[in-house]
Amino acid sequence: MPVYEFFCQDCNTIYKFFSRTVNTEKVPRCPKCDNPNLQRRMSTFAVSSGRDDTQVDEDMPPIDESKMERAMEVLAREADRIDEDDPRQAAQLMRKFSEATGLNMGPGMEEALSRMERGEDPEQVEAELGDVLESEEPFLFEQKRSRAGRKPRPTIDDTLYDM
Repeated sequence: MPVYEFFCQDCNTIYKFFSRTVNTEKVPRCPKCDNPNLQRRMSTFAVSSGRDDTQVDEDMPPIDESKMERAMEVLAREADRIDEDDPRQAAQLMRKFSEATGLNMGPGMEEALSRMERGEDPEQVEAELGDVLESEEPFLFEQKRSRAGRKPRPTIDDTLYDM
């Protein structure tokens, strides 16, 4: 019996909902403000020591799990059909993943894909950009805003609500 997490943008809070069945389609209403437009997010499985459990990493906004699952299914089907010797097709597959999930690529990944789209050898690109690619996150969830315009981190409501 799964527990799902949903984010309410109006309350800036993450709520946990218990479901008696696996249900990737149902979206509950916010228990506080009755908002019907909650966003499903990936559950957090591990908590690092010293972390304030009432806050969420500000660089990790809610992720729509069903959207991510659909994107992975589409990409898995397309990956079977690409020509492994054509760097352009591999780069196009990564672009489709980025578009389907709404995730932006980091600057190193953008440069690597641009070079592969021009037909450059992926092994040469990796040899030249390997250090950059290893030192950065491949996908960015959002552009950082100035501190003045930043919303406070979402709060986590530890109550387990029925879905």
